[in-house]
Amino acid sequence: MNKRLLWAGLFFAAACTHEVTSDERLERETKQSNMKEAITASDLQKLRCDDVNQDLAKARNENRPETDRVGSYMDLFESLKGRTAKFDEAMTRNPDLAYQEGSQELVSAREQCIQQTADVKFEFERYIRELVEVPTVQEIKGGTTVTVARLDFGTLKSAIESLNPDDRDQLLNRVSNAEKKVEIKAEPRKKGGTGK
Repeated sequence: MNKRLLWAGLFFAAACTHEVTSDERLERETKQSNMKEAITASDLQKLRCDDVNQDLAKARNENRPETDRVGSYMDLFESLKGRTAKFDEAMTRNPDLAYQEGSQELVSAREQCIQQTADVKFEFERYIRELVEVPTVQEIKGGTTVTVARLDFGTLKSAIESLNPDDRDQLLNRVSNAEKKVEIKAEPRKKGGTGK
């Protein structure tokens, strides 16, 4: 009798196994232990991309040093990219956000973020390409003409990395070559100054 109960218990336990569906398996495989909470509709309503005019004016200000302008463009572009990514992530995780009542505001805000990001990227990239095209200027110092950098080359390289255009490597090489020209022209002047 005990054997029968034991066999019946084993059979019952084996029959009650839970079959994992493909959705459950996918969910389990994609979960990360450090995953943030999903962004809610109320969180998305706080995200705005129409408040960039002041930052854009700061980046466009030709009276500021070019290194500062590039930094302003880069900060603005990264901020807009981050906001757009939050919208995309939230709507990818919860597609119903785009179809719920009152969701037209979220969809419109997302579209505005996408458009603002594209506009700022276009303007930022045009400015960076201008700087890469003419990375140095001639200045007169002590009666002689010397070649100097228009801006900090490290900042220019960071901006190119941030934009990540298709010809990124070419642009970085051009900046590196300009950097070498400035260093080569600066070195003979230093040697000539110590020999006097």
